[in-house]
Amino acid sequence: MFPIKDNLPTRRFPVLTVLLIVACTIIYFAFEQGGIGLGPVGNERVIEWGAIPYEITHPGKECVEPPPGTRIAALAERAGTPLVCEGQELRLTTAFGGEAVVKLPDRFPAELTRGDPPTWLTLFSSMFLHGGLLHLAGNMLFLWIFGNNVEDSMGRLRFIAFYLLGGLAALVAQVAFDPSAAVPTVGASGAIAAVLGGYALLYPRARVITVVFVLFFFTIVELPALLVLGMWFLVQLFYGAAELGQPLGGSGGVAYFAHIGGFLFGLLAIKAFANRPNREYDASYAYW
Repeated sequence: MFPIKDNLPTRRFPVLTVLLIVACTIIYFAFEQGGIGLGPVGNERVIEWGAIPYEITHPGKECVEPPPGTRIAALAERAGTPLVCEGQELRLTTAFGGEAVVKLPDRFPAELTRGDPPTWLTLFSSMFLHGGLLHLAGNMLFLWIFGNNVEDSMGRLRFIAFYLLGGLAALVAQVAFDPSAAVPTVGASGAIAAVLGGYALLYPRARVITVVFVLFFFTIVELPALLVLGMWFLVQLFYGAAELGQPLGGSGGVAYFAHIGGFLFGLLAIKAFANRPNREYDASYAYW
């Protein structure tokens, strides 16, 4: 299922929600100049400003793209990792099906490193980067549908604090799952997941117009927000559980644990931030 819009009006224009959408869009087209897909690796800006779990859990170490044609590039290809990091242990499969561990130098030559921004800054900058146009469009649609009402439930300063803290909680969850990953974690989806969790708790009976796919056909229906967002969360749990059995340290797929962590943060924290009840919602759905 894919949400299109909800039926819950706001009492004021969602300034911060719109500014977040505009900022992410401008950064994508003007700064990243990315492609249409979902993969962040290969874009130098994303690698530089994305949050790399290995760099977070190994302070002072840097992850870089290995120069093509070099021995370190060959090792990275065998290990299935797009980036290599200082002091990293690469696990390689041998010709006889065994495993060999190669430890990279604790310091790379100066010509190989980029002089990245401080790691703490990438914790925030990563929330405004996206791996592709589809990644950006999907995130911004969800932010527009659900972010305006969550912003409306609290002051604007509270909303931006809730949003950024939700993004940080999401990143913590992803790093805890795969602390040695040498793949940039980028996207607003962790922070938006916090918004979804908050919306689900504040407005569970709001109606969401949703596209539902059945085999090769689809239909448009109006469903309770709790059902739509609950199903979304269950999907994240399903794929997150599936990743538990996969090798760690090199996965470049969707950050399901960031989604899970962000959503749980939203559920747990929304009552501490939301201080402006929506009387129209209370009146419309009191006996639903």
